[in-house]
Amino acid sequence: MNFKFPTPYSVLMGVILVAAIATWILPAGQYDTITYLENSDTFELRSAGETTTLPANQQTLDELGILIQLDKFKEGEFTKPLSVPDTYKTVESDPQGILDVFLAPIKGMYQVIDIVMLVLIIGGFIGVFNSSGALDRGVSYLARILKGRESLLIVIVTSLIAIGGTTFGMAEETLAFYPILVPVFLAAGYDLLVPVAVIFIGSSIGTMASTTNPFATIIASNAAGINWTIGLYSRLAMLILGTIVSITYIVRYANRAKKDPTKSLLYGLNIHSPFKDIDTSASSHLDLKTVLLLSLFGGTFLFMIIGVAFYGWWLEEMTVLFLIASILLGILMRSSEKEFVAHFIDGAKDLLGVSLIIGIARGVTIIMNDGMISDTILYYSVQMVEGTSGFVFLPLLLVVFFVMGFFISSSSGLAVVSMPIMSSLAQIIGVPVEEIVNAYQFGFGIMLFITPAGLILPSLAMVNVNYDKWIKFIWPLLVILAFLSLLTLWAGLLI
Repeated sequence: MNFKFPTPYSVLMGVILVAAIATWILPAGQYDTITYLENSDTFELRSAGETTTLPANQQTLDELGILIQLDKFKEGEFTKPLSVPDTYKTVESDPQGILDVFLAPIKGMYQVIDIVMLVLIIGGFIGVFNSSGALDRGVSYLARILKGRESLLIVIVTSLIAIGGTTFGMAEETLAFYPILVPVFLAAGYDLLVPVAVIFIGSSIGTMASTTNPFATIIASNAAGINWTIGLYSRLAMLILGTIVSITYIVRYANRAKKDPTKSLLYGLNIHSPFKDIDTSASSHLDLKTVLLLSLFGGTFLFMIIGVAFYGWWLEEMTVLFLIASILLGILMRSSEKEFVAHFIDGAKDLLGVSLIIGIARGVTIIMNDGMISDTILYYSVQMVEGTSGFVFLPLLLVVFFVMGFFISSSSGLAVVSMPIMSSLAQIIGVPVEEIVNAYQFGFGIMLFITPAGLILPSLAMVNVNYDKWIKFIWPLLVILAFLSLLTLWAGLLI
C-alpha cells in the first residue's frame, strides 16, 4: 500500500499534540517580564504571577539588566512584554490535556480572525474577477509576451517580493499574490511548486535578511539595546547573496522540470488548484473592458503594497480594500446582485481550507504559552551556549534561534522574549551585540521556510501541494543558506 502524506490539518494537529506532550515532560517556567504603561508612565513588572509597579526611568532598566534606552519604551517601540535577564524560575506546571489539544485550534481561529477574514475576502475578490474571463485573456496575453523569457519572470518577482520582505516585513500579504501569479507561472509552463517557491522564498529570504523590517530588525535591535543600523552591512550582504542563490536554485529547478516533466517533484500527481484551469489559448487581443478589469485587479495589489509600506495599513485596511475592489469589479462587469454574491461566495469557499490552516497553526503557540514551556526552552538554550567562545557561540546561537523559531513563529514575539537575555549574555562572552541580532534573524529566518506553524502550510494549501513535496524541494537550499549565514556571522565577528 502506497503511503500518503497527511494533509496540512493532520500535520498541524500532530504538532499541537507533540507540543501538548512536551508540557508534561518539560518543567514549566517563566522569566520576569516588564511592560511600559503609557497612561501612568510606569513600568509593570510581572514575576511569578505577581505584579509590581516600578518608576519609568533609566535607573530601573539598568538595575534589571535591560540594555534598552528609556525613550524606546516611551516612543511605543515595545507593545509586548519584554523578558528580564537572569530571572527564570520554575512555576507550577499546567500540562495540556486532550481537551486543550482540541480547544487550541478553536482559540487559534479567534486570535487570527483578522487574517482569516482577509483570506476569505481575497477569495471572494478572486471569485468575482475569475467570472469575468479577464484573467484568461490577460494570462494568455502575458504568456505570449514572455515566450522564451520565462526565467526572467522568476528573477523579477522573487527580487521584488524579497525587497518587500526585507523592508516592511511582507509576510501574510503574500497570500494575496497567489491568485494573480499562479496562473502566470502555469501559463509559462512551470509546475505548481515554482510560484510557491517564488512567492514564499522571496518573502522568507527578505525576512531572514531584514534591513528596515520593523517587525524583525528594528524590534530586535531595540530589544538588544543597539541602533538598528549597526550590523546592517552584514544583513545586506546576506540579502544579496541569499536572493541570488535562491533565484538560481528556483530557476534551475523550474527549467529542469519544464524541459522534462518527469523531473518535477509533482510528476504523476493529480493536483487540483483553484487557479490551475486557466484557458491560455484565449485571444491575445485585449479589449477596453478587459484592460479596465485587469487594471483594477492589478491596481488593487499595488494599492495594498503602498498602503502597507507608507501608510501603516494592516489586516483590517487590506480586507476593506479587497471588499471595495470586489464591488467595483461587480459594477464594471454589470453583474446582478445575485450573480455577484454567488461568485463571491464561490471564491471564498476555495480559500476556506487556507483559513482553517492559519487558525490551527496558531494553536501550536497557544499550547506552548498555556503550558508555560516556551521560556523553559529559552532558558535551556541559554545554558547550552553560555561559556563558549565567540566562534562556537554564534553557530550554537544560530541553531538555538532556528529551534526557537519552531515554537515561537512570530518574529517580533521571539525578539522581545530572547533579545534582552541573549544580548546580556553576548556582553559576557565578548561577542558584538549586532551579531546576536543577525544570528536571531538568520536562524529564525531559516526556520520560516519549513515551520508548520508559519505561513508555509497556508501557502501550499493555496495550490494543494503537500508539505512533504515542499520539504524535498527546499532542504538543499536551506543547507546552502545555513552555510552562508554562518560565514556571514563569522565575518561580522572578525571585521
